[in-house]
Amino acid sequence: MDNVNTIIKHAEQYCKTHGARLTPKRKKVLSSMLQSTKALSAYDIIDFCKREFNETIPAMSMYRILEFLENEHLIHKLKLANKYVACAHITCNHDHAIPQFLICGQCDKVREISINKSTIRKLRENVETAGFELVSPQIEMNCICLSCKHSVA
Repeated sequence: MDNVNTIIKHAEQYCKTHGARLTPKRKKVLSSMLQSTKALSAYDIIDFCKREFNETIPAMSMYRILEFLENEHLIHKLKLANKYVACAHITCNHDHAIPQFLICGQCDKVREISINKSTIRKLRENVETAGFELVSPQIEMNCICLSCKHSVA
């Protein structure tokens, strides 16, 4: 939990420098996401906050909080799964690479890795050649984690 508190303090400072405020409810939501190794839906987070913090957060409020955290680059929305994960680089002070998410289709465990910018550049070229425009370079890959793979074997 100490690591979570350190990340929350860093996120608070990050928001402050951008003219935003990490309110107590936003901290609880971010904290719940930092403690999870899995992608969480808004309702998963609502349940976690009720269980861990004895705090009932209405769904509409939760979606506004998630939108704020996403806009502040503290979390990522996984579009295919319609779930959320904390950014793995909240405490970094460097330019971030394009995130790629490996998502276990069995247990929802998520790992954020980086893609080389030249790979994304080539992908963007291929998309444009095909007559499309790349809206988001975020890539989500359906995988199976080694724990699930071994439990099936």
